[in-house]
Amino acid sequence: MIFDLDMIRDFYTNFLYKIEKIRNVIDTPMTYSEKILYSHLGGNIEENLKSLNFRDKYYMDFLPDRIVMQDATAQMTLLQFMQTKKYKTFIPTSVHCDHLISAKYGSDLDLKNAIKKNKEIYDFLRSASHKYGIDFWGPGSGIIHQVFLENYAFPGGMIIGTDSHTPNAGGLGMIAIGIGGSDAAEVMSGSFLELKFPKIIGVNLIGKINGWTSPKDVILKLSGMIGVSGATNHIIEYFGKGIDNISCVGKATICNMGAEIGATASLFPYDENMKDFLNKNGRNQISIMAEKIKHFLKADPEVYQKPWNYYDKVIKIDLNVLEPHINGPFTPDKATPISKMKEEAAKNNWPTKIEVGLVGSCTNSSYEDLSKAISIIQQAKKKKLKINSEYMISPGSKKVYSIMKEKGFLSSFKNIGAKIFSNACGPCIGQWVRKGNKKNIENTIIHTFNRNFSSRNDGNPKTHAFIASPEIVTALVFSGDLTFDPRKDMLKNEIGEYVKFEEPKSIEIPEKNFNPEELGFESFSKKENRKDLSVIIKKNSKRLQILSPFLSWDRNHFLNIRLLIKTKGKCTTDHISMAGTWLKYRGNLEKISENLLMGAVNAFNHEKNKIKNIVTGSYETVYDVAKFYKFRNIQTLIVGEDNYGEGSSREHAAMEPRFLGVRVVLVKSFSRIHETNLKKQGILALTFLNPDDYEKIQEEDIFHFYIKNICPSNKSIKVELIHKNGEKEKIIVYHSYNEKQIQWFKSGSSLNFMKK
Repeated sequence: MIFDLDMIRDFYTNFLYKIEKIRNVIDTPMTYSEKILYSHLGGNIEENLKSLNFRDKYYMDFLPDRIVMQDATAQMTLLQFMQTKKYKTFIPTSVHCDHLISAKYGSDLDLKNAIKKNKEIYDFLRSASHKYGIDFWGPGSGIIHQVFLENYAFPGGMIIGTDSHTPNAGGLGMIAIGIGGSDAAEVMSGSFLELKFPKIIGVNLIGKINGWTSPKDVILKLSGMIGVSGATNHIIEYFGKGIDNISCVGKATICNMGAEIGATASLFPYDENMKDFLNKNGRNQISIMAEKIKHFLKADPEVYQKPWNYYDKVIKIDLNVLEPHINGPFTPDKATPISKMKEEAAKNNWPTKIEVGLVGSCTNSSYEDLSKAISIIQQAKKKKLKINSEYMISPGSKKVYSIMKEKGFLSSFKNIGAKIFSNACGPCIGQWVRKGNKKNIENTIIHTFNRNFSSRNDGNPKTHAFIASPEIVTALVFSGDLTFDPRKDMLKNEIGEYVKFEEPKSIEIPEKNFNPEELGFESFSKKENRKDLSVIIKKNSKRLQILSPFLSWDRNHFLNIRLLIKTKGKCTTDHISMAGTWLKYRGNLEKISENLLMGAVNAFNHEKNKIKNIVTGSYETVYDVAKFYKFRNIQTLIVGEDNYGEGSSREHAAMEPRFLGVRVVLVKSFSRIHETNLKKQGILALTFLNPDDYEKIQEEDIFHFYIKNICPSNKSIKVELIHKNGEKEKIIVYHSYNEKQIQWFKSGSSLNFMKK
């Protein structure tokens, strides 16, 4: 079965016509990103294009081809969509049940337990999918991004998804953008997607990946080069001869982790590798259409001849000399070439004994990725080597799992002592019940995931999590040592011989067609009489709660605002709204708000989840203080540092503070998705005009924000600080709201505005 065939056929039929219309206005060669963006503009394309002279400042409206949601974010998205009173989604949409499956015993038992434990949520998602015409992929079907790549992605298209790693689909030549649930709910109901028009970074890959180096090392290297916010409000477009020998899933891995450096999206131009992937996944009808216009599914020739004239920035990476990298701990942009790991580990006093190695996640769970691990295992068997760390595998989809089982790969993993988890996110997002995990013990794990924030994988803040490719993770599991370099180091085998690994090889995926229902798919998109269908929400549920609209702004200045917390250092969405055990409350705003900022560091006492209640003088949890203030109508403020809200697209990190009475978030800088989520929920998202003013904020300050005349043309807002000793200071802060976003703020939320 090929999904969206008619829609994709229409898209390709109209694509060249749209490009011609665009060229009538844009009289310069275009990058591939620009072709896709311009062809998906909402409304009158020509009129919108004429506004792009100031594209670095300009918000544009887009009409994506599809929306994709995972089960943890789909709950709140659907609860918001239900407020719109629509009977069907405006554009094709799918839900994928991949986040709520714990990794503890192994695939079969974990899946059974998840279906039983989460029945209420799955019933809600399935019934909502039925009512609103949404494709539903049940628990066990696979990780959202791998399933999407296999079944829905197509070159030249544009999708949005309620998960920050949606850009994975750039590996198949799409612009794929992670968004918040309110964005998705609005587009599902017929609105355009509003997006700040991104700048474009061109990454020129020269040479050829060789030896132990993998596609993963491209993005690990780039992360180290530009940092976690280096691509904020940019699309990363890859080009150059080096892309030719990178497979489609390898390209997807690179695009996936673009989220770790703030990229709006990442993508590669269409090529033979994408054609091959489409054909091997039974989608040759798509590749036939793409082949007919393949010269348009890339940047214009002039762009590649003089890239610095057309990209906002150009970065070159020489694949011939690129080493395998190991990134971490605690941040995905701390990049260490494997040859330097021994030196770096000693310098930083990292524990070098690897307790656990994990392969999987949406970043590296394809058949090709796992086959590289098998290549190492097959060598180890011949060389009489045993693993020296725990080893865990999470396949990306039921299709990957089924082919691996048929080829004997599952047995190969199990024979060396590996544990096979469900086709789900599992340990990557904190859904890992780690045996013997002690929270105060320093230890090291290494994985193929995309994020390694403190406490993310196992809840232990002292776990040093490092990121590497599947082949490096697997080789290091046999050594048990973080400083092992499989390119040159030897291992002692069972009979006392010293042996060395050879370069790993990927094993080509066999062509095999599956019935979608075999893979966990349920289609409701063609059902009729939806008005009579009900969405299942149990009375007195602790996991699901119908939303109440937030109150609108009263048009007055924000006076006598109290500081809730001033966070210090990295404050990601994991710090603001933890995942792990809290995932079960993603559909109940009141309950999940209890985890508000429990992982953030208080700048005044350097402790987590311990802030001062200014009224009582006592130190309590962030939630308890926020709740105390809320019931006394004391409005509050959060202050933070750089790239505040880095990480997941979870809008709970914006909805929770709004629910608990936070009216302003003031930081040095925001991550893209989180800033938008705050705006959508009616919170005033502001940045310091002078970042050093962060230091002026004291624990018991009172704030006056003079906002009565807030407007797009004047970005400055005056703020008065009143310190405990009565001293007053004035600072200037900056807003980035356009006219439409100010209407969201005035209405109390974007959904309130839309309903008006």
